[in-house]
Amino acid sequence: MREKDFRDYYRDRGFSDEDADSAVEAVVEFEGRLKEKGASLESVSIDGVKEHISLLISEERNSMDKLLGLARYFYLMKRNDVYIYFTSILGGRTVLPSISERLAQIAGEEKRDAVFEGVKAPPLGSPPEEFPKATGLLMERLVSGLDRDTYRRVLAGNHHRIPDAAFDRNREWYHEAESLEEYLKRVHEEAVVELEQYLEEGKVWYEQEITPEVVEYVRGNQEVLSGVRDGDRIYMTKFPYAPGEYLRETDPWMKRYYMCHCPLARASILTGDPEISGEWCYCSAGFGKAKFDAVFGVETEVEVLKTVLDGDLTCRFAVKIPEGVTK
Repeated sequence: MREKDFRDYYRDRGFSDEDADSAVEAVVEFEGRLKEKGASLESVSIDGVKEHISLLISEERNSMDKLLGLARYFYLMKRNDVYIYFTSILGGRTVLPSISERLAQIAGEEKRDAVFEGVKAPPLGSPPEEFPKATGLLMERLVSGLDRDTYRRVLAGNHHRIPDAAFDRNREWYHEAESLEEYLKRVHEEAVVELEQYLEEGKVWYEQEITPEVVEYVRGNQEVLSGVRDGDRIYMTKFPYAPGEYLRETDPWMKRYYMCHCPLARASILTGDPEISGEWCYCSAGFGKAKFDAVFGVETEVEVLKTVLDGDLTCRFAVKIPEGVTK
């Protein structure tokens, strides 16, 4: 393994020596197991990664630190395919606990306990296809146990727990802009510039590989990665989870799959088991509106207009502009 480069990566990002030691240990262990099979870190397949994680789960050694260490090493190596797989199994781990907490705050602990009884996420590191069962059960309980406005409000929270500081730049741009429209335009322009930089450097942007076609797709639609104001609403279209595949795909079924970001639901699009209501996408809508909550300084209302879980080819949301916003 490239131990020196990996330790430098950890140090440059402010991690402790102990964190680096633990990550190196995780990679060395995986490398040793691969060598026994005549494989290497450079050549390992996604199936090989899944097999190793499955073993860690069976040994109850599937810690977040260990899995993050492996993910970061493959990011450093620019094994984008493997890194993206890790994001697909780790990215949604905060969602169910966060929904549970928000449900208790809004409807009370007794209602939360009733809704979540028997709802259990699969072990950390489990493949994405093991998540929809818990999601489907939770959605059924929310619909049967709460009125529509309440469960939508519960779902439309900041369940990925994005820190408020992450929106400092958005607040700055908003205060500098003469109008909301000017702010939204700037957000879109800055997003295109950022994608162009990632394309040039060959780096993964969050969970996505960026191609020239992806950059042009975003450039051509301000609703993607920003928003368009119409009256008292801001309309947003979700950026695809696998944008390159989404743009190339012609089969509607697969196109919906490539659009969906939700690690707790997207596998159900291919299997149909369980069938998860598009109401679940108020969780994604909550992710999308978080920057507007920060910019406006109040929790905004959001509506799901289109979702791939209901058969649409895109996911589209509308955020209501709070009263008193004069820009």
